[in-house]
Amino acid sequence: MKDDNDRRIKVTAETDAANSSSSKQYLIDLAQSVLKTNDKGSFTIPAQGLYPHQWLWDSCFISIGISHYDIERAKLEILSLLRGQWTNGMLPHVILNPNPRDEQGHKLRNINMWQSWRSPNSPEDVTTSGITQPPMIAEAVIRIGQLLKWPERRSWYKMVYPALINYHQWLYNERDPHKEGLVMQIHPWETGLDNTPPWMYELHTHLLPGWIRFLKSTGLHRIFGLFRSDTRYVPREQRETNIEELASYSIARRFRRKNYDFDKIIDHSLFAIEDLTFNSIFIRANNHLRTIANSIREKIPPELSEAMGKTEKAYDQLFDPYASEYFSRDFVTHRLLKESSVAALMPLYAGSISQERAETIVRLLENEHRFGPAYPVPSAPLDSPLFNPKRYWQGPTWINMNWLIIDGLRRYGFNDHAEALKDSTIEMVETAGGFFEYFDPLNGEGAGTDNFSWSAALIIDLLS
Repeated sequence: MKDDNDRRIKVTAETDAANSSSSKQYLIDLAQSVLKTNDKGSFTIPAQGLYPHQWLWDSCFISIGISHYDIERAKLEILSLLRGQWTNGMLPHVILNPNPRDEQGHKLRNINMWQSWRSPNSPEDVTTSGITQPPMIAEAVIRIGQLLKWPERRSWYKMVYPALINYHQWLYNERDPHKEGLVMQIHPWETGLDNTPPWMYELHTHLLPGWIRFLKSTGLHRIFGLFRSDTRYVPREQRETNIEELASYSIARRFRRKNYDFDKIIDHSLFAIEDLTFNSIFIRANNHLRTIANSIREKIPPELSEAMGKTEKAYDQLFDPYASEYFSRDFVTHRLLKESSVAALMPLYAGSISQERAETIVRLLENEHRFGPAYPVPSAPLDSPLFNPKRYWQGPTWINMNWLIIDGLRRYGFNDHAEALKDSTIEMVETAGGFFEYFDPLNGEGAGTDNFSWSAALIIDLLS
């Protein structure tokens, strides 16, 4: 196997002059090389080795980048996601690679873990996970559509519209059982921000299963660490802890035992949280769905339209006036989970809050002691007790979150802030010397795996 430094597609000193057209094109060319390396024909994996499958919101971000130079391939990326849609409308967060081993011959993770065939709703021809992920697909569909001429755009929208309608209906039918407007998530992985502080605080404080508490108290959880496959590719200190990983797998196995029957799952669910990031993206996705429907002269089903209207009103309940911040919420008790994370900035992307609230959120971004370090935006604020600059979603800066925040800043008229964040994001890639999975917000160093697809794809979009 080649040395990591040989395999990595590097960003070199040639990109220092970030504002020159030649250096921008150089960076775009390198990003395209990353995407080509990770291309599996009809879909793109996030990275070699650690991520051998197709992930829902990864492919959405990836398609946005690809659309700038190969529109048909970008459309195929989205269509490949739809092949995993369940008959009840769910889009799973992973479509599993049928090949049992990766390029280095290692046995792939998760192949037998999910056993999606236990559910009568799962697709027959592919194996998937049994949970979903942030609904970014409508955004990707719109972004691709904007680059198509009108006749092709209408055809594209008509092709994917039924699947989008079914997905949004499933989210409301299954994840908003009380018809209150917000949708719940039942696993940390559904947020996309796997070990994000509010979920992990709840996990460690209230929701650890007894057998995991025993392992934690006796130190036996360290044995599990010897069998983790993710730390074959990434240093252990940059990943979820053994306890967090055990708990996440334990929840997923319980879903499998329930044959992914939501009614049985929610009766004894450890986690049922109305996640701020997920619902922010969902509000924006609903607006995109309206745009798509209007473009092809379709009428959104009345029940779905009514539910979409409730979401924007219910979203306001996630704001805490004392902290002047939005938080995720416990589904059962409606208690706000007042552990801050990068989700606090996501209402900008949702686009449904007032200009006054948007200004309050921008002040969080300006605060160098919270979300404004040298290379923003950290996934946990610097003053959080969980902050760790290189541990997954508990501190590092992620390009996809920056991209979402930049979009929100622009739509609220904070153009200077948007340009500054765009420039620092590009500079961060140059400082790290590659398209890493995530980055140290204090010094810009790359962390996680390298040659990461959505990092490359979204840099293409920012530069285009």
